[in-house]
Amino acid sequence: MRMIEPHIHTMVRTTDDYYNMAVAGIVACVEPSFWSGMDRRSVACFEDYWEHMLTVETERARKYGIKHYVMLSLNPKEARNEIAHDVVDAMEKFLDHPAVVGIGEIGFDLITEQEEEIFRRQLQMGNARKMPICIHSPHQNKLKGIERIIEIIEDEGVAQERIVIDHNTEETIELSLQTRCWMGMTVYYVTKLSAERAVAIIGRYGTDRMIVNGSADWGYSDPLAVPKVAMLMRKSGDFPESSIQKIVFENPYNFLNHSENFELDT
Repeated sequence: MRMIEPHIHTMVRTTDDYYNMAVAGIVACVEPSFWSGMDRRSVACFEDYWEHMLTVETERARKYGIKHYVMLSLNPKEARNEIAHDVVDAMEKFLDHPAVVGIGEIGFDLITEQEEEIFRRQLQMGNARKMPICIHSPHQNKLKGIERIIEIIEDEGVAQERIVIDHNTEETIELSLQTRCWMGMTVYYVTKLSAERAVAIIGRYGTDRMIVNGSADWGYSDPLAVPKVAMLMRKSGDFPESSIQKIVFENPYNFLNHSENFELDT
């Protein structure tokens, strides 16, 4: 079964991870911009980071038959940085790169006014270019954060079909379902969901607009989260193969296909 990993931070993963992803059936992955563990000190640091993803990671993935795409952003964790607006300005010249399929992760960390200002700027950039947009919901006050995210999306008039609201949990999924956005669920065992919880949510609410990812990075995370969700769905006996395929391939494909740069045979 072919799969797409729509949210993974491969820059901090080993080459063995690419190999294992390919063996498990992952044929494409998307790497959104994220916080590296410490705040970057200059615009040039962000530019070097984006360039690394677009060149080094794309080539590392290609060697194992995986198409590697990138989403660019100033991550919410650094949206309070004093150079934040300069960083967003610097993004423009990277957005036409053929490996860039969207804007992300953007959204909230602490749900501050500064974060909202940067969130709106990047949301507007993605909307102007009709690009897919990945929105990070905060780890704390998640329900409040998603409520505000939805208000901003509606206020900015962004096409919700091009948006995934990521990191949903049992607490927020019904709220996200009230939109026309895609619902991201992240299998990240300490701060987000287990694979079992993600499958239970799919079982309760169905497969429409549901997208699973591993968001694997330098934390306790799993680059094989998507294949494990597929395995658990199959093991449960509650899902036909068509539903499993919809979750691990068709839904992320249809979301990412809003980008002119996303190319993958169905």
